[in-house]
Amino acid sequence: MTSADTDYAAYIAGLPRVLAAAASLLRDADGRVLLVEPNYREGWALPGGTVESDTGEGPRQAARRETAEETGLDVAPGRLLAVDWARGEGRPPIVAYLYDGGVLTTAQLAAIRLQEEELLSWKLVDPAELPAHLLGPLGLRVSAALAVLASGGGAVELENGEPVA
Repeated sequence: MTSADTDYAAYIAGLPRVLAAAASLLRDADGRVLLVEPNYREGWALPGGTVESDTGEGPRQAARRETAEETGLDVAPGRLLAVDWARGEGRPPIVAYLYDGGVLTTAQLAAIRLQEEELLSWKLVDPAELPAHLLGPLGLRVSAALAVLASGGGAVELENGEPVA
């Protein structure tokens, strides 16, 4: 390894740390959103989780893997709906990718099998009731994604759930 390689490696190691997460927005035929209840924090969430970038995984692959792990449903993510730069207290910022998971069939809903190590339950929630279930920027992110779906527009860029002007 040359001195330049060593210097560059030290530079990269010293850069700020940013986490990445990805989730799928899954709905039923009535437009209700599939939420999961984690056992490790308060509130509800979408199926999804951390991007395992050390294995070469990208956000789209993470959304699919995490959805399959958490719900037993292997659903290929559709289009990107939102990207959110979410700052947090006591943790590095998270870049959160939210993909369209599509509309689940009755058979898919009946086939849901929760990952018991992380989840307590699941339910379908009407969009009007989402703010009571999704805390902080996640609720805003999901609302923005639903607006993208309704409008047919492109993905929205967010910071802490708020659209970037």
